[in-house]
Amino acid sequence: MEKKYIEELLQNVKNGTMDVEDVMSKLKDLPFEDLGFAKVDHHRGIRNGYPEVIYCEDKTNEHIRGIVEKMLAKGSNVLGTRAKIEVYEAIKDLSDNVEYFEGPRLIVIKQKEPSKTINKILVVTGGTSDIAVSEEAAITAEILGNTVERLYDVGVAGIHRLLSNRKKLDEASVIIVVAGMEGALASVVGGLVDKPVIAVPTSVGYGTNFGGLSALLTMLNSCSSGVGVVNIDNGFGAAYLASIINGQIEKALKSNI
Repeated sequence: MEKKYIEELLQNVKNGTMDVEDVMSKLKDLPFEDLGFAKVDHHRGIRNGYPEVIYCEDKTNEHIRGIVEKMLAKGSNVLGTRAKIEVYEAIKDLSDNVEYFEGPRLIVIKQKEPSKTINKILVVTGGTSDIAVSEEAAITAEILGNTVERLYDVGVAGIHRLLSNRKKLDEASVIIVVAGMEGALASVVGGLVDKPVIAVPTSVGYGTNFGGLSALLTMLNSCSSGVGVVNIDNGFGAAYLASIINGQIEKALKSNI
């Protein structure tokens, strides 16, 4: 449920096309709907600008299906993260618009196309092995309403690949850098730009990568200013944060027009 929906209901009451009882019945599940196994936060779209996101891992297919049904009934777009193919099979009959992205393990159901920002979020990836996490970030940022550009396989082992794309770095408002191994790419990008860099360490690497811990520590110890770090393999978290920053930039630009 979004602000625009509430505004339309109130306008209908003002115009006399709906009565107060009708509106109250539509708003009865604000701020949340208790399903017993989950409390679906229908108020989140009004509060935070985007509906609740379903973290699918460790939930049963039946529980996920129940949450999706309630969100669809409210007209919300649906984003499910860490979803196995079995989850997609369990809910694909609920809408003609169900999409499953196998690499990043995302489920997307668009009931309406999100408006796109003028400013770009750029997702930069160290290597091809990092693409699954990068796509989790890129697709999430897109459904949150951002214009997204991708720059993949430009890690420090061939730094000229990154440097030949300086224009893309300069044009972005926020940059998400996804890298495994030693995770040095975030520091390199941070040293080249004057904008926020959100670093995502991945679990890609040999033994002493420790499942992404070495990349995480490198990024946390970056000598480049303006680099923030999210959890290992957390493309979703990086995209959500980037979207908030990009949205604030967009608002500031519009207020100055």
